[in-house]
Amino acid sequence: MTPARRIVTLPPTLLGPDAVHFARGCQRRGADVLEIRTDLHAPDAVDAAALADVLPLLVSERGKPLPPAWVAAAWRVDRDLMDATGQQGSLDAPSGKLLASHHADRQLTTDEALALWSRELPSDALVKHVEPMKDPAHVSVLLETQRRLGERFGVSRVTVLGMGAVALPARAVLARNNLLDYVAAGGSWVAAPGQRLLDDAVREWKGADRTTLPAPLRLGIFGTSITHSRSPRIHRQPFDRIDLPEDGPVEAVLDSLVPHYGGFAVTSPFKLRLAKHTGSSLDAINTLVRRGSRWESFNTDTEGARKVLERLDAKDVIVLGDGGATSALRTVAAERGQALRVLRRADIQGPVTGAVVWTWPDRVAPPDSLRFERARVAVIAYGAPGRRIAAEITRRGGTPVLLGAAWFVAQARRQRQLWETAT
Repeated sequence: MTPARRIVTLPPTLLGPDAVHFARGCQRRGADVLEIRTDLHAPDAVDAAALADVLPLLVSERGKPLPPAWVAAAWRVDRDLMDATGQQGSLDAPSGKLLASHHADRQLTTDEALALWSRELPSDALVKHVEPMKDPAHVSVLLETQRRLGERFGVSRVTVLGMGAVALPARAVLARNNLLDYVAAGGSWVAAPGQRLLDDAVREWKGADRTTLPAPLRLGIFGTSITHSRSPRIHRQPFDRIDLPEDGPVEAVLDSLVPHYGGFAVTSPFKLRLAKHTGSSLDAINTLVRRGSRWESFNTDTEGARKVLERLDAKDVIVLGDGGATSALRTVAAERGQALRVLRRADIQGPVTGAVVWTWPDRVAPPDSLRFERARVAVIAYGAPGRRIAAEITRRGGTPVLLGAAWFVAQARRQRQLWETAT
């Protein structure tokens, strides 16, 4: 089995030579196709021929007509089955270049979706069907739509996509049998909500056995603002970065993925919510392992907490914040006979002294009243978030101790062992 062609869309802010530089960078990172769209770029804003010299070019008509120079340089020409008024759209394209697409405005049943594709298409046209996803369980419908469209047009011609805040794991599952995989290059701009990162999609296929059937059970991580997470780099593939809003329906997403995933890592802010949802006896969890049709929950953060408390080597420890990480610290401190005092935001009055563990994620602003005096403050985040927290600790008078990597590696080793037992 071959991977879907990875398509990256040119951001609207990149023009002329900058667009070519972007294309070269994406090619080096493993992109297969570059898309340019008429709603994002004016006809003379980019040199289509120069872009096509770097990567095969997909030119997409979105509300404004396609410039002839774009069509001439294109590998494929994306035209909508329906125009903005709901009438049949033009499918004119040079021979062998048509990508016929339909972008639904609501979730459809499979029968409703197939009814849209009754129009006669050239035998060499590709087919792309896109639907919004508000209900995470809609992944099962999209998979059936993908299968039925494959029967009609041939599996080598079909792409089915979900779109929306909860769509990423569905897109990852669908990509296994899609021709095209629309992915995000990274940074703050994405062409559509729910896209995986290019680097994650490439990593999935590096060194993979493409003949393996059925596909190996996927793994993933749930969290908010987790583009920095190293989990996709160190755990076995396929491994998906499922970034949801803090108030997102993580419980419903988790339930919808039982047939497709063998396990998950769980990070802030979902450790307490998913402990409750899975009926765990623990206050907070960071690991889920599939057991048939249900999830079994664990907290391997205790391994990380043990490393941190050993390194601080203090009889009394103050913890800033009372989330999922604090639950693991409480457990280990009790085992080690260390006194643990938890300070919530409202508890902070005077300067904090002694051995401290900072558990707030860097996206959460610390209270204005927080100051340190002769304090060694363990940072359990890593990467750029860890560095930002360390700078904040220094600014407030403390001495940061960077222990995020030690915490992460210790808990990840145990996660790996647990996921090997998934059934």
